[in-house]
Amino acid sequence: MAQRALRRWYAALWMTLGLIPQAMGVWDQPDGTKSTTLALLAVLALSYPITGAFPGDPAVRRYAFLGVLILGIGAVSYLMNGAASLLIVSLPHFWIFAGGPRRAVALSGAAAAATVAGNVVQQGRGGEILTGNVIATLIGYAAGVLFGLWMHRVVGQRDERARLLAADLETTQLQLAEAQRRQGAAEERERLAREIHDTLAQGFASIVVLAEAARNGLGADPDRSAQQLLSIEQTARENLAEARVLVAAGTGGPAAPDASAPAPIAGALRRTLDRFAEDTGLTVTADLPEVDCDRTVRIALLRCTQESLANIRKHAAATTVGVVLDRHPHGVELEIIDDGRGFVVGAATGFGLDGMRRRLAELGGELTVTSAPGDGTRVLAFIPLHPGPGEA
Repeated sequence: MAQRALRRWYAALWMTLGLIPQAMGVWDQPDGTKSTTLALLAVLALSYPITGAFPGDPAVRRYAFLGVLILGIGAVSYLMNGAASLLIVSLPHFWIFAGGPRRAVALSGAAAAATVAGNVVQQGRGGEILTGNVIATLIGYAAGVLFGLWMHRVVGQRDERARLLAADLETTQLQLAEAQRRQGAAEERERLAREIHDTLAQGFASIVVLAEAARNGLGADPDRSAQQLLSIEQTARENLAEARVLVAAGTGGPAAPDASAPAPIAGALRRTLDRFAEDTGLTVTADLPEVDCDRTVRIALLRCTQESLANIRKHAAATTVGVVLDRHPHGVELEIIDDGRGFVVGAATGFGLDGMRRRLAELGGELTVTSAPGDGTRVLAFIPLHPGPGEA
């Protein structure tokens, strides 16, 4: 667009400073010279549009215009006894349309030669050859060549810089796309690892504990062992369902129909706590009012509960567990307390607590763990929620 605008401005300048002064200069000449010169100038003006407005090969159109321009300048030089000013104003045409510096030098040289020839022929035999018009033509041609070559070099350097910048930009874009792909793959692996840890791994750990207890109690307490075997079956079925959900999510399967619909979380937490109390024999107290939240929040709260209960089962040696769910004006809060042996929070290692923190952070929430050796453990999960209908 910038080049087209520049060419239009130059075309207007060429007609204003090149053609119109020649037309004004021939106005007081004899009628034959005047009419012929005006006709030639009109041909030159009308031939310029063929460079872009007519169908056909663009190169052919441009060279046709330059050919007409060379012949026209020579004819005007003959009729007006010189046309150095017209040649000098017309020199940029050759650098614009010739298609290269060598062709521009050659074609503009042909135009200069035609200008000199027209002037020499007009002078006739015995006339002075090195007239002021001829000298101006040669000087203008030489200056035009030098300026054109310099501009060609400047434009070439600019284009080379632009090409290098474009190549660097393309390389950077490819690197950024690759980095984003690797980051996405890493985040997906981390998400899958967290889901597997919070679902399948916890389920398998529960199955192992229940299987060991059932095997040890087969002779002493068959009814208890049967109940534990039933829990193993239920846990395995739940693990199978979780595995199918993970596979569907990894292959772009359909999401659950209520993925964003509000639903209560208390029922899912209560079933999880009942299973935990049944499997471990621990005393579990729960204050679980109905709190509506979307599927992602429900899953996060359920996973935090499952991970906390798994840690209590494996590490705490607790006798009682308390769970409180509460709805605040700005979010939902889940508190899980046990009276176990506790631990040093800063020295804790493993994937569980870090996975809970990451899961809550993705929802804008936070996890607070308070514990000390011999004092039990308090896990507090908070997730912000948007106000429901009628809430301030």
